[in-house]
Amino acid sequence: MDVLSLGIYVVDVLGRPIDQFPERGKLALFDELEIHTGGCANNTAIALARLGISTGAMGKVGTDTFGDLLLKTLSDNGVDVAGMRQGTEVSTSFTFVAIASDGERTFYHYIGANGELYEADLDWELIKTAKILHIAGALVMPSFDGTPMANVLREAKAQGITTSLDTAYDATGKWMETLAPCLQHVDIFMPSIVEAQHLTGLSECREIAEFLRDTYDIDTIAIKMGENGSYVSTRETELFVPTYLVNVVDGTGAGDAYCAGFLAGTLMDWDLKATAELASAAGAACVTAMGATEGIQNLEETLKIRRQ
Repeated sequence: MDVLSLGIYVVDVLGRPIDQFPERGKLALFDELEIHTGGCANNTAIALARLGISTGAMGKVGTDTFGDLLLKTLSDNGVDVAGMRQGTEVSTSFTFVAIASDGERTFYHYIGANGELYEADLDWELIKTAKILHIAGALVMPSFDGTPMANVLREAKAQGITTSLDTAYDATGKWMETLAPCLQHVDIFMPSIVEAQHLTGLSECREIAEFLRDTYDIDTIAIKMGENGSYVSTRETELFVPTYLVNVVDGTGAGDAYCAGFLAGTLMDWDLKATAELASAAGAACVTAMGATEGIQNLEETLKIRRQ
């Protein structure tokens, strides 16, 4: 396969519009409710498959209705689920996403099975078949973050596999304490600007990238800045790539779609500018529909956004 997406798999329940929360003990109404599969690794895997990339999923879900829903949705989208594990000891991870009128999201999260993913759960025979190992959801997998994740990235690189990493927001506040062992084994790093700022203590994209490259020797760094686009740099090139103008319905999964577009461009051997533009177009497609993957179409439709 081309990409193995390892990390967090979640069921998202989305409510919209929710612009404020009721007082304790009170009731508030909202207009739309949808149930979707989500989680960084899930979203990126499905987006990659929609873009025509051979993709596998690796992670842990519960032996429950939500776990079955995740596996079925992945399979229905053409993602190989041979690397997924169903555990009986814990429930599938779950997030309630409150979406405001302007598309901004607030989350309530149950960590569940993602918190019980261990290095021993991974199928190395499957990992070895991948061209890229993409780990999505670093910093919210307490049994896998840190040394276990570093071990996997190190071994993948030793096997000649390109390694890619996307972070989540670290509610524990440990940030670099957890991630530092992993970064020296990463080829492509794609954090959000907020995550990158917390990790490095720096504010500007260029100084963040220089610090990460000088300290951890990361080849390609893409910093996602939401509506402000993205900053992408390698040792030879740096680019600021704008977003594309679309009708924003729901921002859920946009960063994961960006990662999928970036990995797809990388696999197709596109240059950095074209790769980053595909990533931006995939992120733009994502926000046009409710849910983390509903807006993602095929490569041809995504490239139409890029050509706007």
